Amino acid sequence: MDLSRELPAVDQLRNLDAVFHLAGIAHTRGKPEQYERLNHRVTVDLAHRAERAGVGCFVFLSSVRAMGTGQDDTARNESQNAPPDSPYGLSKWHAECDLRDRFADSSMAIYILRPPLVYGPGAVGNLDVLQRAVSWHLPRPPNGGARSMVAAQDLVELMCALARNPAPGPHTWIVTDGKCYTLVDIYEALRCAAGRGVGKAWLPAGLWYAAVKFFDVLRRSGRESLYQRLFGSDLYDNSALLAATDWRPRYSLHQVINLDAGVQ
Repeated sequence: MDLSRELPAVDQLRNLDAVFHLAGIAHTRGKPEQYERLNHRVTVDLAHRAERAGVGCFVFLSSVRAMGTGQDDTARNESQNAPPDSPYGLSKWHAECDLRDRFADSSMAIYILRPPLVYGPGAVGNLDVLQRAVSWHLPRPPNGGARSMVAAQDLVELMCALARNPAPGPHTWIVTDGKCYTLVDIYEALRCAAGRGVGKAWLPAGLWYAAVKFFDVLRRSGRESLYQRLFGSDLYDNSALLAATDWRPRYSLHQVINLDAGVQ
C-alpha cells in the first residue's frame, strides 16, 4: 500500500497485535511539504487508526536526525536535542512530538525508536560511499570522525521484542550497538571483507575534502556536506534503552560485513 495515496482503514487493522511503521521519505529525496505529509501527518493518522482498531502496540521508526546536530564529540542521550537542521529531521521530530502529546494516556504502547546509521546487506548512504571507495581502490582516509551505528538485525529483534511485551503509553529510545566507529575502522572493515587486507596507501585530509566536495557538486547537495557526514562525529547513548528493556545488541559492523561477504 502506498501511504502517500491512502492509509489502511480501521477495519483492516483490527485483530492485529502490533503495527510497525517504517515507511517514509528518507534524507534528501523529497520536498519539505512531502516530508511533513508522509513522515509526520501520515504517522500520526496511522497511529490513531491503530488505536481505534484496538492494536496493542505501535512502533514508529524515527531517526537520530530528529535530535538535530550535536555540538561536540559527546554521545547524546534522548534529552539532548537540538533544532533539526533538515526537512527530514524536522518531520521526524514533529511526528515524535505529536505521538507523545496525543497518546500520553493511551492504553496502546507507542514506541519511538531513534536509530543512527543502520548497517546490513544492501547498505546505502555513507556506507555505500565508502564501499564504492574500496571497490575503486582508493587509498585509506585519514583518521577522523566517530559515529554510532546499529545492525539491521538487532533493530528488527528489538522491534519484535517490544511488540511481544507492550507497555502502554509513549516511549522514546535511541538504538545503537553501543560501539564507536571511526572512518578508518569502517574503511578497513570493508577492505578486509572484500579480501584486500588492511590499506597502507593513504590520502591526506585535504585531498579527501576536495574529492567529496566535487561529489557534492555532482549530486547538487545544498545540505550537510558529504565531508562532514564522513569525518564529523555523530555519537549517541543507548543506556536508557538498555535500562528499560532486556534487549541487548548482538552484532557489530565487522561481524555483519564479514557475514554479508561470506567471510567466516
